[in-house]
Amino acid sequence: MRKMTIVEIVKAVKAIDYTSANRFAEVESVSFNSQLCQKNSLFVPLKGTTDGHNYVQHACEQGATVTFWDRPQDEAPDNIACIFVDDTLQALQDLATYYLKTTNPKVVAITGSNGKTTTKDMVESVLAKQYRTYKTQGNYNNDIGVPMTILGMPETTEILVLEMGMDDFGQIEKLSCLANPDVAVITLIGDSHLEALGSREGIAKAKLEIVSGLVENGVLIVPNEEPLLAKDVPHIHKQTFGKDVSATMQLIDVETNAHKTIFKVAQSEHVFTLPIIGAYNAYNAMIALLVGRHFNVSDKDMQEALAYFTLTANRLEWVKGINNSRLLNDAYNASPTSMKAIIKDFQEIETKHRKYLVLGDMKELGKDSQALHESIVDSIDCTRLAGIYLYGENMLSLYHVLLKQHDCPVWHELDDKSRLSDMLRHVLQQDDLVLIKSSYGTRLLDLVNDLREKHEQ
Repeated sequence: MRKMTIVEIVKAVKAIDYTSANRFAEVESVSFNSQLCQKNSLFVPLKGTTDGHNYVQHACEQGATVTFWDRPQDEAPDNIACIFVDDTLQALQDLATYYLKTTNPKVVAITGSNGKTTTKDMVESVLAKQYRTYKTQGNYNNDIGVPMTILGMPETTEILVLEMGMDDFGQIEKLSCLANPDVAVITLIGDSHLEALGSREGIAKAKLEIVSGLVENGVLIVPNEEPLLAKDVPHIHKQTFGKDVSATMQLIDVETNAHKTIFKVAQSEHVFTLPIIGAYNAYNAMIALLVGRHFNVSDKDMQEALAYFTLTANRLEWVKGINNSRLLNDAYNASPTSMKAIIKDFQEIETKHRKYLVLGDMKELGKDSQALHESIVDSIDCTRLAGIYLYGENMLSLYHVLLKQHDCPVWHELDDKSRLSDMLRHVLQQDDLVLIKSSYGTRLLDLVNDLREKHEQ
């Protein structure tokens, strides 16, 4: 971020009052984690499982020179400048809105049930061929992460690529109105967050909130074959991607193997290559192509960018496992849609070595959770697998279905990851392939780390 004076921040967040020996002292960074505060930083004490106000002193010791404060003013510390606000989170968001308006980059906002992070990485890579870009770091995609991403953006940024996540109604609307995107993207309407949103119709409604802050005559990019997104939105230019000839960007061919995906679209003479497995990633890449074309990036530049783009950690990441096995780590997020897709592509990898599935619980699926876990059986081809390992309470339903329907070695572990790890350690051999897929809350990333070769960690 660019340097801002205390008095500038006070005006930006419409503070109640402030205390400072030097109102023109400059702030160079913002943090809500006292451990990450640096010299001349603004500390934002948020209230969650703990109250950040209890860590203001520690933030001060780390170098913070100013803090937001929404407790009574007479409780404020006197060894750090305090900006008094009604709500520290709202103040953080207001400061982000102010900084965004004063730096004035173009904004691309991306949401969807699956593929948000991969699409964000692809879009940023494509745009970086021609512009100074900045993107959401890690999983900073919520009401705290989005404003922190904005405030972490260099002031010279020309295009900002934001990932927007949610688990309930109203959240995407707030983020969209905060960021006022020029281009909004919905990657997919899947089954994630059914517990809170009730149905795919509810999910579509929540995702469409992304148009709430879209600039007038902005661009909305959505999947062409999704009927829940078929309706036009007034004063918005809709573009689509898919297999049908009616799509703005039409996929005409796709091939995938263990290390890359190659695809063609009807609207370009170029052949595009992605450095990752998954035919479904061609759809994410088509979004990047549409965004790139909107900002006048050439197909040749986009072809080069997509061939070498870098994924955020723990997404479709090949890592070296014990006994020289190879682990496909996709344990950061999962839904029925994404799990079925990666299982299908993993099974089709041509190899003379053994392939194993390690599947963990998918979270937040609501009343249909059992049926949705059972539905994963439709994507499993036991003739292509040496074994299936299932983990978690919800995966028990898939375990019973597999026992009845398939002559395939299958094991289930309820809650003991160390036992699951021991089982895999005893069977994995050189060049065996293992897909590890689950929701983040299932914590199979712990298993991935346990099965890595030690020098890989």
